[in-house]
Amino acid sequence: MSEPTLQDRFHLIGIGGAGMSVVAELLASRGATVEGSDREESPVLEHLRSVGVRAFVGHEASHVDPSSVVVVSTAIREDNPELAVARERGQRVIHRSQALALAASGMRFVGVAGAHGKTTTSGMLAIALSACGLDPSVAVGGVLPQLGTGAHLGGGDVFVAEADESDGSFLNYTPAIEIVTNVEPDHLDRYHSREEFEEIFVEFARRMVPGGLLVTCAEDEGAVRLAHSARAEGLRVVTYGRPERSVDTPDVVIADVRVEAHGAGASLTWGERSASLALSVPGEHNVLNAAAAWVAGIECGLDPQVIADGLGAFTGAARRFEARGQVGARRLFDDYAHHPTEVEAAIREAHVVAGDGEVSVVFQPHLYSRTRIFAERFAQALSGADHVVLAGIYGAREDPEPGVDSTLISSRVDGASYVEDMHEAARLAASLTPEGGVCLTMGAGSITHCASDVLDEWKRMGA
Repeated sequence: MSEPTLQDRFHLIGIGGAGMSVVAELLASRGATVEGSDREESPVLEHLRSVGVRAFVGHEASHVDPSSVVVVSTAIREDNPELAVARERGQRVIHRSQALALAASGMRFVGVAGAHGKTTTSGMLAIALSACGLDPSVAVGGVLPQLGTGAHLGGGDVFVAEADESDGSFLNYTPAIEIVTNVEPDHLDRYHSREEFEEIFVEFARRMVPGGLLVTCAEDEGAVRLAHSARAEGLRVVTYGRPERSVDTPDVVIADVRVEAHGAGASLTWGERSASLALSVPGEHNVLNAAAAWVAGIECGLDPQVIADGLGAFTGAARRFEARGQVGARRLFDDYAHHPTEVEAAIREAHVVAGDGEVSVVFQPHLYSRTRIFAERFAQALSGADHVVLAGIYGAREDPEPGVDSTLISSRVDGASYVEDMHEAARLAASLTPEGGVCLTMGAGSITHCASDVLDEWKRMGA
């Protein structure tokens, strides 16, 4: 069976998902015939139709053209009727990452990986390169408000994409530049141990084109081990970090970090190259993300201060501490955080924004396995908030596990509440937020749809 080309017809199962919709739009932008299906109607499907993609609602075998290359993600089960009929016919079935690699063919590929920070860092780099006139192609797993989408086919030769380690699919890429923000263990339902999780990143580093550059964080122990391993194999590596917080001496020194309610800044020094960084997004973690993007921008040929200025043009990504509304002096933000480290960072950012105000969180755990494995660490991270409400677990690709529910976390947090229904949980979190406070809807699942519950509750309270 021949390898797929951009002249083929593609059918994407789950085409409305964040990652799959990006691939669909990019393939269509490069001239491929693209169609697909999703469980329900959505604004994403409407957008895809507007760019020439045929999008079905519901999964039915009749939707799959016998000539199509079928594209799936790890979330698609073998009993899906569209996948089942493709298997029965002997049609070619490829992973989403393989389709993305095809869409990026012929370009300088920048793959952004890591347990946390992929979307923000890849979005930062994409917007910065655009601000500097390079017009990159982009494949980000979240909407960039400045683009109105997570996908963009640019006129330049650089392609910036998230590289997903969760299922090992990033091994389908051959990047010219790899950014690894951190190698903190996650997805232990698949990888079973820290060592196994770290090994997949070693394999990712080996996938670089000859002469490629690995950029990784000196403040993360797993990333430092990756840097040592890559250097031992003769690969080019640049590390970044604050010396006082780094496990190893960083190549790029971050100093004079300042964090404010509406932005952050720092000085960056890499040998004889230096720049002043002024970001439009808050958070220490975003300074680290920006440092990684800064190195990648220089590797793409940009002046250090020019790319630093470009990074200041980034205003955030959807569901990354995204402002969702305000009623009186109460403010609502939505965040995709679904790992303890991400939860801790988002709550820390919320406190900076809130100032003297209190922080309330309604958290929807993502995956039964992750809840079970990280229950204690989630509890520690959530304890940084003033008020905590746990909603029921968003199972995604997993079936329920006996004895695993959100009380594994809530029982470990003083004063926390557990409300299974996410809408009721959101309203409770809203009611606990005093004037001048900040409320966070948080998680990688459907909790993002609860913004109206919070805002309506605040309006009722003020009536």
